[in-house]
Amino acid sequence: MRCNRWVGQQRLSPQRCSVAAYGGPQPRPKPQPILPWAASLPRSRAYARAELQTAGSDFLTGSRPGSPAVMSPRVLVLLLGVCMLLQSRVEGPQAKSEKGASGNSDGFYGPKPQDPKKKPLTEGPKPPATGRRVAGGSEASQILNTILSNYDHKLRPGIGEKPTVVSVQFSVNSLGPLSTLDMEYTIDIIFYQTWYDERLRYNDSFETLVLNSNVVSQLWIPDTFFRNSKRTQEHTITMPNQMIRIHGDGKVLYTIRMTIDAECTLHMHRFPMDSHSCPLSFSSFSYPMSEMIYRWEDFKLEINENNSWKLFQFEFKGMSNKTETLSTLAGDFMVMTFFFNVSRQFGYVAFQNYVPSSVTTMLSWVSFWIKKDSAAARTSLGVTSVLTMTTLCTFSRKNFPRVSYVTALDFYLAICFVFCFCALTEFAVLNFLTYNQMKTRTSPTLRHSRRRGRARARARARARARARARARQLQEAFVCTIVNKEGGDGEGQSSNPGSSQRSKPICCKWRRGYKKYFCMIPNCKGSTWQQGHLCIHIYHLDDYSRVVFPLAFFFFSVVYWLVCLYL
Repeated sequence: MRCNRWVGQQRLSPQRCSVAAYGGPQPRPKPQPILPWAASLPRSRAYARAELQTAGSDFLTGSRPGSPAVMSPRVLVLLLGVCMLLQSRVEGPQAKSEKGASGNSDGFYGPKPQDPKKKPLTEGPKPPATGRRVAGGSEASQILNTILSNYDHKLRPGIGEKPTVVSVQFSVNSLGPLSTLDMEYTIDIIFYQTWYDERLRYNDSFETLVLNSNVVSQLWIPDTFFRNSKRTQEHTITMPNQMIRIHGDGKVLYTIRMTIDAECTLHMHRFPMDSHSCPLSFSSFSYPMSEMIYRWEDFKLEINENNSWKLFQFEFKGMSNKTETLSTLAGDFMVMTFFFNVSRQFGYVAFQNYVPSSVTTMLSWVSFWIKKDSAAARTSLGVTSVLTMTTLCTFSRKNFPRVSYVTALDFYLAICFVFCFCALTEFAVLNFLTYNQMKTRTSPTLRHSRRRGRARARARARARARARARARQLQEAFVCTIVNKEGGDGEGQSSNPGSSQRSKPICCKWRRGYKKYFCMIPNCKGSTWQQGHLCIHIYHLDDYSRVVFPLAFFFFSVVYWLVCLYL
């Protein structure tokens, strides 16, 4: 048996249909519209929603339910449940969050709520009533609109009457780096310019009007430019770093921050003991002296010593200023210049150039203590020293401007190079004189009679006697080249005319005006003509170099440092 009785949109069960069958089967009623407040109920309460819809439809149509004794309490219960359900859904999350905030803070990781009775530390005193603030803002706006209404920013103050006087002042934020190669330096400054503009006068309780960069384009500003600047950057983060301050008497203060890469001509004659004055000059671009005059405001250059200046090799020594007039085709302009005086710190260049070159020069002298027979060792040491000095000379010019004159460092490195080259040349001269000029010459065996040999011996003795007499009279300087192998005194000759080994003539060259002679072998002293003369022994050339080279380099170093440091 199928029941056709419906309650709302649900079909009754067979049991309920048999109990409530008091009029026979009824057709399925048309679905009634769902109430708006019943549509928000959850799906888990479908039966309650259906009963609620049925009760609502009966209430709206005015029909009575099929079982009045049962349906009326159910409607009341359903209405009560719906009200409680709606209240729990609306107030549940808020009550839960409030409970979590006011409960134990062990599971709460956010900031703790403050007591509404206590004022936060950052909260200052409450401002007065906003009526005064609004009145002050409107008054300042009215003043600004009044003074700018008939203001022409294209004309300078006092045009046609008197020149405009602009007072300048600087505040240096950072100085450096100073590039020696490019001959320029970087400076970060705040530039202050002050002048009077009678058109901006006002009478009010406001002493000054502080305005930002938005008003700069509406006022007349001096066309100051930096004459020796290569690049200029104006800071615009987060807003353009410009400020205008207008006083009641017409005084205007214009402030701007900029970073300038300026040219600095460096005179490197005394490098690395050099000092420089890096200028920063400025003037008006279009107004000559008859229309605009610059002046220092007590010349108080504020230097922020807390900032670490990027001078690196240089040390700041002070500053100075100068005012001059520059004549051009456009007229005579007033040029203001102030100088940053810096001096180079010597430590970096000393460890990079002076110490290596001096050590290399001293190492070249080690060859004087090596035997002359070790040609490979002495040659390699001398060549290595010369090449090292060449590398040092090239490296010293790597980060240096290409100037055409010789600097103090170049002169020192050149002298060190000469010492190394002379040490190598000394071995070449010694080797040439001791091994090439002392070769024994062989001659064919002479077969002459004893008589003829004695005649030749007497003739040679007479020739030697005449030479000695001439040496004593003219004080000549003889060059002794060789003696016999028996270690004669420089005048010896083999007594055997048939000997195969003969010597070269003893005195082959002489020079007038000298009281010294040169010997190339150890045993050439003892002759009568050699007495009272200075003997320079070629065989002892290394012994002389061990003394002469260090003394000469020491004397040069003393003179060099005295001239560079005190002259």
